[in-house]
Amino acid sequence: MTPLRPLRSTIALAAFLASAVPALAAPIPLSELSRYINSLTKAQTNFVQVNADGSQSSGMLYISRPGRARFEYAPPDKTLVIAGGGSVAIFDGKSNQPPEQYPLRRTPLNLVLAPKVDFGQAKMVVGQREVEGTTRVLAQDPEHPEYGTIELVFSPDPTTLRAWIITDEAGNQTEVKLGPLAQAESFPISLFDIGLQKSKR
Repeated sequence: MTPLRPLRSTIALAAFLASAVPALAAPIPLSELSRYINSLTKAQTNFVQVNADGSQSSGMLYISRPGRARFEYAPPDKTLVIAGGGSVAIFDGKSNQPPEQYPLRRTPLNLVLAPKVDFGQAKMVVGQREVEGTTRVLAQDPEHPEYGTIELVFSPDPTTLRAWIITDEAGNQTEVKLGPLAQAESFPISLFDIGLQKSKR
């Protein structure tokens, strides 16, 4: 028979160790994440982009929800990416050729720029986890999961978007790390005018 004193000591030690380990923070509820994104109408921030091949670039991001965003890459990279008018255009700073252009709805970025974001929608969120004090939400277009996924990274208190990782149709990943988001009153509509940018090149 096991002596009672050693058994009690073991139970007491286990209880002490359990209380000494900090409890994992609960992931931010999807309803709160939806509220936050929908409240993020106009904002700007600096960003660092980590590409699938490990290369990095940086620049300024302008967001004007719904449907508009502008990524201005810092020199020597003169790339410009504009989302507006239902399209995404990628302007190559080293070329005078027309930009590559795609329907916004076919990109995972549309899940952030949509008029109304509802992470509670069936089959939209396919994963949610807490990692080092942040909540990570993996989302996709419920009707077209083949368009790829976007993993959004949020910090709590107050809820803030910190980064996202886009996985495209081919499985390539691009991470965009955001600086502090500064809310703005308005932006010139020309910032998101793909046609106007074409005429300047």
